[in-house]
This record gives sequence, C-alpha cells and structure tokens, in this order.
Amino acid sequence: MSGPQEPSRRRVLKGAAVAAATAALGIGSTYPSEASDPSVTATSPDGTTSITMSLTGGSLQWSARRKGATVVAGSAMGLRLSDGTTLGTGAVLTNYQHWHVDRTWNPVYGRNATVLDAYQEMRWNLRDKRTSINFGVQIRAYATGVAFRYVLLDSGTATIAGELTTFAFPDGTLVYSARDEDDYNPVAPGSIPPTGTSSTDSGPLTDLPLTATYSGGLIACVCESDRVNYPRLTLSSVFGQPNTLAAYLMQHTARGSGTAQTTSTVSTPFATPWRAVVIGSTHAELIDNADLVLNLAPAGALADTSWIRPGKVFRCNLTTADGLAGVDFAAARGLQYIEYDSGWYGPEHTSTDATQPISAIDLPKVISHATGKGIGVLLYVNPMALSSPDSLFALYQRWGVAGVKLGFINDGTQAMTNRITAWVRTAARYKLLIDTHDDVRPFGYERTYPNWISLEGVRGNEHFPTATHNVTLPFTRNIGGPMDYTICYGQSRDRTTNAHQMAMAAVYYQPLEFLYWYDAPSKYSTPSNWPGLPWFDAIPTVWDQSRTLAGAIGEYIAVARRSGTTWYLGAMTNETARTLSVPLSFLGSGTYTATIYADGTPGSSPYQTPVVVSTRTVTSSTTLSVAMAPAGGQAVVLTQG
Repeated sequence: MSGPQEPSRRRVLKGAAVAAATAALGIGSTYPSEASDPSVTATSPDGTTSITMSLTGGSLQWSARRKGATVVAGSAMGLRLSDGTTLGTGAVLTNYQHWHVDRTWNPVYGRNATVLDAYQEMRWNLRDKRTSINFGVQIRAYATGVAFRYVLLDSGTATIAGELTTFAFPDGTLVYSARDEDDYNPVAPGSIPPTGTSSTDSGPLTDLPLTATYSGGLIACVCESDRVNYPRLTLSSVFGQPNTLAAYLMQHTARGSGTAQTTSTVSTPFATPWRAVVIGSTHAELIDNADLVLNLAPAGALADTSWIRPGKVFRCNLTTADGLAGVDFAAARGLQYIEYDSGWYGPEHTSTDATQPISAIDLPKVISHATGKGIGVLLYVNPMALSSPDSLFALYQRWGVAGVKLGFINDGTQAMTNRITAWVRTAARYKLLIDTHDDVRPFGYERTYPNWISLEGVRGNEHFPTATHNVTLPFTRNIGGPMDYTICYGQSRDRTTNAHQMAMAAVYYQPLEFLYWYDAPSKYSTPSNWPGLPWFDAIPTVWDQSRTLAGAIGEYIAVARRSGTTWYLGAMTNETARTLSVPLSFLGSGTYTATIYADGTPGSSPYQTPVVVSTRTVTSSTTLSVAMAPAGGQAVVLTQG
C-alpha cells in the first residue's frame, strides 16, 4: 500500500486541529497539502473506472465514468445542517490527500474466500466560508465501482438535516424502483411513483439498492455502506430534472412505527456512510462486483469468529414433536439449523415475554436433541419482547440457542439504525447469529459483525412472486448484501418450475438459507417423488469462488459458485422459455461429472413442470446448452473426477 503524496513544508496544513480530527477518525495520519486544481479524479488501478470531484464557484460536484462512458453526470455533493447551513455550496479548499491501496482480505464467509481491495482515493478538506466549519469529502475508485462520503472534521457535535447529494443519469437511463417490499418497477429517474402515508416518509421515493440500466449496455447499482449512527438513505425524483435522483434521509421508520426523527445529531469528527455505485460493463459483471459494498465497510470487530456457522435452515411447526422431527430431517438432509418461528412463546403481537415457550414446546428437549446431532436451533423474536436484549440473549446462550431471527425490523431513522446495530453487537457478545426480517436494508455490516448473517428487506418468495421478480433480484437487492429469500421448492402456489426454485440456491447469495417453506418432513418421506432433494442436500451457502456466467436484469441469470473442488451452477429465466449457451471455461483441468436438474416437458402450470435428472462428462472446453421452460431454471452440480 502506497502512502499519500508528500507535500512541501510550505504547503503543510496550517490547522493542526483538522489533521488531528482526521487521525481520530482513522482516515490517515498524514500531512495533507493544498490542491491546486479545481477538480480531482480518482481512477481505479485497472484504469477502467473513475470518479471526479470538482469545486466550482464554491459548490461541490461529482461525476463517474466507466470505460469512457458516463455513469453519473455532474451531480451535487454536500450536507445540510439543522440550522440551514449547507456544507458544499460556499466552500474553499484547505488541503488535499491521495493514495493507492492494493491488498486482499479474507471474509469469515462470502461470495468469495478472498476479496480484492484495490482502489485510488482522493480526499479534500474544505471550509465553509460563512460558518468556518471544517469538513471533508473522500472519493474512491475501484475496478468494481466508485464511492464517496462526507466527514465533519471539527470536534464537538453537529446536527444533520439532510444531504445535498444527487445522482444525475444520462438520457435513456431506467432505474429499478421499489419502495419497502414492493416489486421492482423500471422507470425513468424522474418518474418514480409517489408513495407513503401521513405517518411515513412520503414522496416519489425509492429504496436502496437501486439499479440503473443505460442505453449503451452499462448497469450500475447505488448502495450504501458503513451506515452507523445515521438514517437510511432513499432516493427521490427531482421536479423539473427528469434524469436526476436526490438523496433523502428517512425521518420515519419504514412502516411508520415509532417517533419521527427529522434530524440526526452526531459527535464530531464524524464520517457519514459511503454512497457507493457498483458498476458493471455487462449485467453479469455487476453481480460479480458486489463485494465493493464489503470493501467500504469497517474490518471485522470480532476476535473469535469460529462459532459463526452459515448454513441451511428448516422451519418447524410449533410442537415438541415437530421440533424433534425437524432436527432429524435436518440431520438427514444436510441442513445445519432448525427454527421455531413466531408464536413459539405466544402471539407475537401481544406477548412480551420471549423467555417462556408455549406449553406445546419442550424447548430444552428439542435443543438437547439438536445439539446431539450437530444441529443448531434458531428462535424468532418480535422487538416487543426485546426490552432487555442483554439479559434475553444471555439466557438464550445458556439454553444453547444458536441464533435469533428478529421480525418486524423496520429501519429508517438514526435511532433505529442504532438499535439494530446494538442488537447485533449484543448478540455477538453471547455468540448468537442474527437474521433480521421485514423492512431493513443492508449496508456492509456483516463484514464488521459477521454474526449478522442475513436480512430480508425484499418482497419474499413466500408471496409466490413472478419469475421476472426472481430474475430481477440478483441485479438489485442482492447486490447490497445477504438476502433471506426462502426457497419454496415443491409448493403448488409457485408461479415457477421446481427447477427454477432449485437454481435459487446457487444464484442468490444467502449465507443463511431457509428451505422447504413451512413444510413438514413427512412431505418428503418418499424421496423419489422429489428429485431435487440431493441438490439441496449437497449445496453449501457460502463460497470459495463465484462467477456470473450470463444475465440480463428481469430476463435471465446464470451463476456458478465453487466450494472446494465442486461447482454448483444455477440458471433461471423469466416467463419466457430460453436456452443459454454456457461455456464451462471456469472449470479446472481434467474431467467433471455434471449432474443436471432440468425442466421437463412444461405442465399446464409452471409448478407442474417435472424435474428431469441426467448426468454427463464435461471439461473446461465444454459448452452447456441450458434449456429452461417458461418461468423455469436449471441446477447443475459439477464434480471433479
């Protein structure tokens, strides 16, 4: 890693307090120098991607490019404070830093066992001319995208009311807009439909991650990372600017519960979350670049992560017998966990005591049986029962519980962000996994606290959505981070084929993966009726290597992921039947046995399309012809030797 440019002595920053504040934030202990140019560009080490920051007439702007094409045109930057001060509209430059980083790191789990963290960073420190407030902007360029954030440099406190941040897209751009847990709707940036109620944030708002497609074939996804002590970012259409989206910091929780918070007070120095744009030259490449969000998050905070075990989960009905049967099913079918969902301690919307199971469940007996078979037990908790998370989580640790699924987690405000991150940190002290459900969005915190192993924040598969929705998610919500999206294999209400449901296990990144919906083990007592079972038995949930082979948002997707020497390939299509030609050049040398789970002759409904299993020998020079029925898919295990 190379350090910042060394300035001459006569250009050293005069304000030592600002340098000390910078060091206190952990963003370098260097001697910044004045910038002589009105703009500065950070360029990725491979030269493909750049982000430019400029100061014109005292106003900050930014833009981004990929291989010469505009990703974001000139757009505003800055913060708005509660007293009306706008940091970024009347600023002077006081110092400048830049450097390169080129390193790798190993996540506890992920899409890849090794993550490349290589970028160029530029930092400007500025002073607001009216108030003399010192603040900074940091920009980074990676091969996978760009990012920036703001830093309040003076010591004390500040109250933030909003951001000036905008995203100006080129003509012809479409954005995939979704609010809360709705379906994605491709619209022009200026045409996001108004949503909200009197008790929620209202307006033409869309949640992150937000994906944009471009007329020239580029694709980009706006995300945030390292959101701590700060409200959740949404984006809003801007009246009179049809190609522009503006930052809107949420003032209510996502579904309107709790107190509105119009401002956020922070202790300074303070760095805001990163505003990241993951970029792909192709739709498939976008998915492979999603680790940008993790690279921007703080490094792991836990000294011991040996107890954190990703895996597959079977949800049990609420009796002792069902729990015991679920444990046996999990052990037989290669799953790692069972879960008791809402109702295990009483009606979730009226019960505030999550320390006493209902009489139908002998929880110690189930946990003992599970422990003896190497299966973990997860418990659902509504926040109504979280008045004392420290004592509750300590109790669960004593019981031998492996983790907690928190329901009705609707983030949005600074206060709610702080509650969620505090729950995650508390759970880590007691070696508990956390899976948060309902309207909560990712921001890279699973790198910092990897016990936060999954979260929902998506229109779930248990709503039995369209195949188009399913092949939109890899390019949208799943770019931001782990996604809890229950695989509903074998459900008569599915609007997809069973092979389509099977492929989800390879296509989606889900470190904690719920399988078999709310089924009972007895449904699968005759395995020959369910040819997909061996696929689910074998497939892991975290990976040594991932490769997206083909894709177009809302149309189709094919992803291959490696664990050890075995590759798992999943392909899915929308309601249009199609055949993909998929080269297997990612394979190592030698021969592989391909076990192929494909759509058979389409039935009268997608669900009734059978799964047909075949095997063949392949090598790295083989091109698979992946045929999929309408709303169909294909799942392939590639075993060496």
